Amino acid sequence: MAEGKHVSQPCTPIDDCALARNPPDLRLDGKVAWVTGASRGLGRATAFALAGAGAEVLLMARSESALIEVAAKIQETGGNAHVVRGSIAEAADVAQAVQRIEEHWGRLDVLVNNAGISPTFKRSELIEDHELKEVLDTNLLGAFACCRAALPLMELAGGGSIVNVSSVHANSALERLLAYSASKSAIEALTRTLAIEWAPRGIRVNSLAPGYLETEMTAGLRNHAHWTQTLLERIPMGRFASPSELVASVLFLAGPASSYMTGTTLLVDGGWSAR
Repeated sequence: MAEGKHVSQPCTPIDDCALARNPPDLRLDGKVAWVTGASRGLGRATAFALAGAGAEVLLMARSESALIEVAAKIQETGGNAHVVRGSIAEAADVAQAVQRIEEHWGRLDVLVNNAGISPTFKRSELIEDHELKEVLDTNLLGAFACCRAALPLMELAGGGSIVNVSSVHANSALERLLAYSASKSAIEALTRTLAIEWAPRGIRVNSLAPGYLETEMTAGLRNHAHWTQTLLERIPMGRFASPSELVASVLFLAGPASSYMTGTTLLVDGGWSAR
């Protein structure tokens, strides 16, 4: 074994009887998790699920009032949550989040890179340079900034798990979504590269690629007769997903149940990619 190389745990076989007595679960007791975009949609649902699984969570988003509401509800259920308002596209905001984690816990076990935007829905030739840059600054550069900031804290914890939220559109095109699709394709490339580079440090990096969720981001499309029909015709299950239907996948990637997975994209898309 190369000097300094980290070997992830567990590294010894588990016998059949032990598995029967204690099958893999999604608990994250004693873990510290950082969730970006935690004020609504999948990020909000993930925050509650992580807290319910036993993790202590730092919630980050641009809407402080919504974050405070989420944190208060988590604490009402016996969980532990702290909030930091900010954008992952701003270096100072990312640094503030890391400082808060250091102050409260001194370690980080899980990063869920969920924050993302899709403000434009127009044909590619009509996209302005600043519109493309805005999407990439958040969805790609901001996500990478969080990964890079999380690295020292995860090394202090002896390893960790990063879950980057991608999209079905990372590999499946839909007209008028060039900026968003490009950013999510790049997120999956980033995931694979970091997985290779950081595995020796005990840090796993995977991505989750959802299909269409019932969130504020998709409301415009879901409330438009033509686009709703177009999308539902491409989804074999014939419906949009609730964010709550994806949180088990996030917990799986975040915790020990996926201990031998890294560099993987997990598709949860209602069958979209099966066509």
